[in-house]
Amino acid sequence: MLSTTLKGICRLSVIPVRAEGSDRSEMITQLLFGDHYEVLEKSQDQNWYKIKIYFDGYEGWICHKQWVEISDDFYKDLSHLNHKIAVDLNTELTYSGKKINILIGSVLPFSPQELFDMETQLQFNGKSENSGERKGYRYLEEIAFRYLNAPYLWGGKMPFGIDCSGFTQQVYRICGYNLKRDSWQQAEQGLTIDDLKDAHPGDLVFFAKENKRVYHVGILLADSKVIHASGFVRVDRLDSTGIFNEDLNRYTHKLFSIKRILKDEL
Repeated sequence: MLSTTLKGICRLSVIPVRAEGSDRSEMITQLLFGDHYEVLEKSQDQNWYKIKIYFDGYEGWICHKQWVEISDDFYKDLSHLNHKIAVDLNTELTYSGKKINILIGSVLPFSPQELFDMETQLQFNGKSENSGERKGYRYLEEIAFRYLNAPYLWGGKMPFGIDCSGFTQQVYRICGYNLKRDSWQQAEQGLTIDDLKDAHPGDLVFFAKENKRVYHVGILLADSKVIHASGFVRVDRLDSTGIFNEDLNRYTHKLFSIKRILKDEL
């Protein structure tokens, strides 16, 4: 453990966060541009930093070459400010003459406390939303469909590779809601809806196997449909049994629970 906690911020398009301090270790989540975190410890060879992500408390390891330090005071300021979130699938941000491709869900440096020095030339022409402004179902559905056909990627949080809980977390984050990272953690949030007939579009639907361990999540749509990341972000039919995949002509996921996160389902 470190005697003094270091703070960092993601200033790349995306950074893989791994289960262990090794390039061979599985990716368990990702940092997107603007995400900030604290460093919990360093590997013995100093090449890997174990971090805790501020937004969801998730822990994992990043390569030291991708770490950018920020001060403790600046970290505290960031943690209490509302920011802009990019809503274009992919756009450019320019600073100090350098162009960075940033992805939907990235945190943008437009606030009283800039993520960059005030004298740094900064240009961004994409679309963004206020991170603290809670949106209703219609906007949530619009954002969810921007990820349609994104390939499934374990640990992914981007439109070029995303997992089921990364998808729901990112969609809800853009709409002003904080979800935990994994599906089983998200299943512990929100208001429980006991029956599918009482569910509203925008509710989270969770799926489990015989051991009742939640392993999959999707977002309920209108007309008994669900959008979820399974192979790719897709829309399937949902009933009280679970998800029915018409391509395979069979049920693929068993319905376990339903949770309401949106305060205004419209």
